[in-house]
Amino acid sequence: MARVLMPVPDRDCDVTEVAVPWRVLTRAGHTVTFTTEHGDVVPTADPRLVDGVIFGQLGAAPEPLAFYADLVKSPQWCTPVPWGTLDVTAYDGLILPGGHAPGMRQYLGSAALREQVAAFWALGRPVGAICHGVLVLARTHGEDGHSLLHGRRTTCLPAYLERSAYFATAWKLGRYYRTYPAYVETEVRGALARRDDFERGPFVVSARGTDTDDSAAFVVRDGRYLSARWPGDAYAFAKAFLTLLPPG
Repeated sequence: MARVLMPVPDRDCDVTEVAVPWRVLTRAGHTVTFTTEHGDVVPTADPRLVDGVIFGQLGAAPEPLAFYADLVKSPQWCTPVPWGTLDVTAYDGLILPGGHAPGMRQYLGSAALREQVAAFWALGRPVGAICHGVLVLARTHGEDGHSLLHGRRTTCLPAYLERSAYFATAWKLGRYYRTYPAYVETEVRGALARRDDFERGPFVVSARGTDTDDSAAFVVRDGRYLSARWPGDAYAFAKAFLTLLPPG
């Protein structure tokens, strides 16, 4: 049985990108430990993704919502470990989920978390990142002074998806879909060694992968590193991450 670490902010993480990997991994017999900045509050996902972003639309799909309802009752979710007290050597894998709402900045911008991520990366164990979660790796530097993604192939939230979500909702929600001034793709590309190391994947608007159909999903594997674009890739991402772990 493998132990997988999943950092999240106190609030506003993505429902699907947290709950689907949790369900897939625990279903396979692995354990997931959640970690937050101080470990003193029970984290919560972005409420708009639970209730519907705008006019009840654009939220998480029913099955991930059901997983999330189970997740919030689990002891691992209710008692997260503080980032500063982590012993990363105790874990077999690391997953960095995404989310775009303002509360995500606590996690995406944390120097303390980046120290732990760098320490785990140096162990040579599996690391997965999806959507905005890829920013954590882009912003984390190794001993050579380069981003951890320098020399790696990766994907992340494509700029066209981030831009279209913003323009479709800005009249009502302002910059809800723009976590930072720069697009995620722009910042991630800036961390890479070569232009061709970024893989945008097939064009997608609304089609999402499911537990039984990965035809709409896209993930990029580069050795022990796995990345995906958005919640629509979460099932394929989680199942691919399983193959990187020791058997349950």
